[in-house]
Amino acid sequence: MATEILVVSGLSKAFEQPDGRVQVVENVSLQLTAGASTALTGESGSGKSTLLQLIAGLLEPDSGTVAIAGRELASMTDAGRAAFRRRHVGLVFQQFRLIMTLTVHDNIRLMAALNNCVDADHEAYLIHTLGLGDQLEKFPAQLSGGQQQRVGIARALNHKPQLILADEPTGSLDENTSKAVAGLLLELAARTGAALLTATHSSTLADTHQTVLKLRNGRLDTRLC
Repeated sequence: MATEILVVSGLSKAFEQPDGRVQVVENVSLQLTAGASTALTGESGSGKSTLLQLIAGLLEPDSGTVAIAGRELASMTDAGRAAFRRRHVGLVFQQFRLIMTLTVHDNIRLMAALNNCVDADHEAYLIHTLGLGDQLEKFPAQLSGGQQQRVGIARALNHKPQLILADEPTGSLDENTSKAVAGLLLELAARTGAALLTATHSSTLADTHQTVLKLRNGRLDTRLC
């Protein structure tokens, strides 16, 4: 039986706005097992990014629960959630969020070093597969957008997380680069046995995943689940 990595139950989140309370995520439940890839689709403003932030523990839900590798985030302190996320979750952002004062190599190694779990062979595999071997001593500003996203993927996978959350990982890349980066992300996630949840508006990217879910006004469209 496949190991459950992510269990989301009845998750809801609303925000207070000047013109009233806006429900952004409403009663969302989903599960991911080890090695599974799921795409989360929906129009801009449908709640995709908010849902990923809730799952990562970056936002607290109004109701519902999130469990990663059998641990409920609500049972942890803020510091505990941050430490747990750092060890068990890999985050891939659309805007890369690299540390511009660190070299490419130091960016790639950052999370693994913080977790004291540097695996030189695994790191070398990531660097080779992502085509970054000749970029290691450069700084992020010296790289193209596609190269920076590859560095972000390497950083997110280098500490061997059990769950990878990718928020529009190819949204700011051209079509050819998007296809290459998406393919590498899926390949590397499958190799490490991590569960992958990708928020995307791209049907092309979504169709490369094993499962496609759609958010509509903060709710999962059960016709597509």
